[in-house]
Amino acid sequence: MSLRAGAKLGPYEILAPLGAGGMGEVYRARDSRLNRDVAIKVLPERFTQDSDALARFEREARAVAALSHPNILGIFDFAREGADVYAVTELLEGRSLREEIEAGPLPSRRAVDYAIQIARGLAAAHEKGIVHRDLKPDNVFVTRDGRVKILDFGLAKRVAVPSDVSAAATASNLTDPGTVMGTVGYMSPEQVRGRETDQRTDIFSFGAILYEMLSGRPAFKRDTAADTTSAILNQEPPELAETGRNVSPALDRIVRHCLEKNPERRFGSAGDIAFDLEAFAQGSASSAASHPAGRVRAAVGRNALIAVLALAIPAAVLVTRRLSRPTPFAFHRLTFSRGTITGARFAADGQTIVYSAAWNGNPSKLFSTHLTNPGSSPLDVPDATLIAISTSNELAVGLHMQPVNSLYSAGTLARVPLSGGLPREVLDDVAFADWAPDGSELAVVHIVGGKTRVEYPIGKVLYETGGWVSHIRFSPDGKLLAFLDHPASSDGGTVSVMDLSGKKRDLAGGWESAEGLAWMPGGRGIYATGTRFGSASKVYQFTLSGKEQLLLPTPGSVRMLDVSRDGRMLASEDDWRAEISALGPGQTKERDLSNLDYGQVRFITPDGSLISMDESGEGGGEDGAVFIRKTDGSPALRLGAGSAGGLSPDGKWLASGNNDGTQLVLFPTGAGQPVVMPCGTMNCAFPQFLPDGKRLVFLGVEPGKGRKIFIREVPAGAPRAISPEGVAFTTVLTPSPDGKWIAALGRDGRPTVFPVDGGAPRPVPGTEPREAPMQWTPDGRVLYVTHSLGSRLQVFKVDVESGRRELWKEISAPDPAGVNTLLRIFPTPDGRAYAYTYIRLLSTLFEVDRVR
Repeated sequence: MSLRAGAKLGPYEILAPLGAGGMGEVYRARDSRLNRDVAIKVLPERFTQDSDALARFEREARAVAALSHPNILGIFDFAREGADVYAVTELLEGRSLREEIEAGPLPSRRAVDYAIQIARGLAAAHEKGIVHRDLKPDNVFVTRDGRVKILDFGLAKRVAVPSDVSAAATASNLTDPGTVMGTVGYMSPEQVRGRETDQRTDIFSFGAILYEMLSGRPAFKRDTAADTTSAILNQEPPELAETGRNVSPALDRIVRHCLEKNPERRFGSAGDIAFDLEAFAQGSASSAASHPAGRVRAAVGRNALIAVLALAIPAAVLVTRRLSRPTPFAFHRLTFSRGTITGARFAADGQTIVYSAAWNGNPSKLFSTHLTNPGSSPLDVPDATLIAISTSNELAVGLHMQPVNSLYSAGTLARVPLSGGLPREVLDDVAFADWAPDGSELAVVHIVGGKTRVEYPIGKVLYETGGWVSHIRFSPDGKLLAFLDHPASSDGGTVSVMDLSGKKRDLAGGWESAEGLAWMPGGRGIYATGTRFGSASKVYQFTLSGKEQLLLPTPGSVRMLDVSRDGRMLASEDDWRAEISALGPGQTKERDLSNLDYGQVRFITPDGSLISMDESGEGGGEDGAVFIRKTDGSPALRLGAGSAGGLSPDGKWLASGNNDGTQLVLFPTGAGQPVVMPCGTMNCAFPQFLPDGKRLVFLGVEPGKGRKIFIREVPAGAPRAISPEGVAFTTVLTPSPDGKWIAALGRDGRPTVFPVDGGAPRPVPGTEPREAPMQWTPDGRVLYVTHSLGSRLQVFKVDVESGRRELWKEISAPDPAGVNTLLRIFPTPDGRAYAYTYIRLLSTLFEVDRVR
């Protein structure tokens, strides 16, 4: 509906309409809080009624808000006022690049000026893992002072429009492989074919825009959309010289390099394009002067007030950053057994390497090897994981390491000389540690009361979080600690540094997964391994100012382990898989229910006929994928994106969460639309239905607080905490058959039952810390409790009143090699069927030379 001048939307007062279209109405408004004029776009009703689309807009608006760059339109707010959903952006004066081109070809100098700014904006977005996928002259704005702004990071892709090229048709918003999306005439060949896209798709579209700026005509436009897409796939645009324009051959080569049909042959990054264009601008005889950064020029053409919303960004994509001079790397394989590398460090001489590994299904043990003498020798420290080595060759090891959850393990920190001897135990419940450069003290990641602490020296808390911290490392000068800071529900997070007073700052975030970290020689920056999509981690380099670039572009997944003083690296090549095995009702033999590459079972129906599962690796896509699958081996059915939870008692709904913890979602298992339940400021995950089918229980973290267990009505109830703050991390919350109790992990990490209607939680007698309650028997008197032994899982039946305990089953993976964690088992209440997940990691240790 139209808004009149003087109307209010939150703190914004409508001043005047600016325009309207299929994507909503745009108004000039006054921000009463900051006394500035802004642009407000009110979304059409069809978007506000689509809960899935609206939730994605909100999530992606936050991603755009993180792109603070002068060549990208800034977003200030995204809110709801009654039935109106609106977004607030900066107000721009000028006109679109489309309007400029319609007035005729641009002079080469102006086209290069605009192109450099577009490339800089794209580079900033790509650095954050964001790919535009709908770059075209209509989505580029030129302000009165010559500043270029990239607009509309995807909202238009949510509209079904005609296929007429002249209308700049925008295709479907679906992002699955096989779905065509983008604007006809500017799509890359891979977009036209519905294949996966990355930053090189934007580079192709950029080339089409630069061609059009220089020639005054589209690169591929034909009479019909079909002919246009055929031209994109099979034809080259006319030579720029044929358009009657005097274009430098060097500039023409840049355009052609962007428009390569094969993405492998295009520029590797937008930063590369900006670099080459700047070099061209500085060296071109046709330029009156070199291009100064931030140059202010006279406005071109008529003035206009235009506001365009930049929303609906594709989820994060792993981005290859430009290396100014690629350096070759030499890989030297150091291990040859089948299993998992659990830690590795250079000894003080820089030639001896100490590592720990779980070979052929055995517990983790310590080994040493030497670069000049291939082969490994075991060290006489049983069942130990290497954590760190001091400059005096004293080892910090983890003893009796057990999974805290599916994400990391903790155990007893101990010290032992490299030359041998008995370990001297230091501290329990330690996940990671590192020696200070002088070898005098250890900084530790300590699990206390359901929270994770960074302590240095031991006992002095520098940082505490309801999430978890990994791979802590001292800087060479001992003044800073670097680590990976993770949310409670995933191994994603940020690369962070902190001084010894506890002042912390984040260098890079938005990781789907992050594992492994080391300082660059001399403390110039940090190397870390991670990915913003899927599970294939790469090695990145970060300056302390936060500048990031891909360092080691390997085809598989790599984990950073250590860097020597002269810059040689220890890294493992990791093949990760999460696999599922199940015994269905009436079956006598377990069946492999693994689906893609990293599937985890989250729930089994009481009759054992159906499981819920999710895929969080490469196969699950950028947002993860939720499935249901029958235990008879029938194919899995994909319901949507996110992380799976439990099924409703009637089997009609599957509760799930999205990967960033901002919302819970109910997916229909049959016909129907998903129901989205935003979590507000809370991070929420792992929902399960209560037996009444009307309420959900889930794990939540409020800002600045520890984890709690919450109950909420579906679909619109307010969350209500039923546990104290600081409960231990768990991915399984188990309601009792009568719905009066939730079995989970208490603050001490022991199985505990929490009353739904209020009252004190009760630890389950006869259980131990980090054992996990997974299911109730039908009478509600006994819990199935799992006890992890690494590659084996024991399941006990424990009476919740008396603590009487009996072994029900012991589970081992069918093939133990590389399986060091059986995550969880879901038995049916009667124990006649079950399903479980195990993680397999096959690693090979390499030394990597010539790291710079």
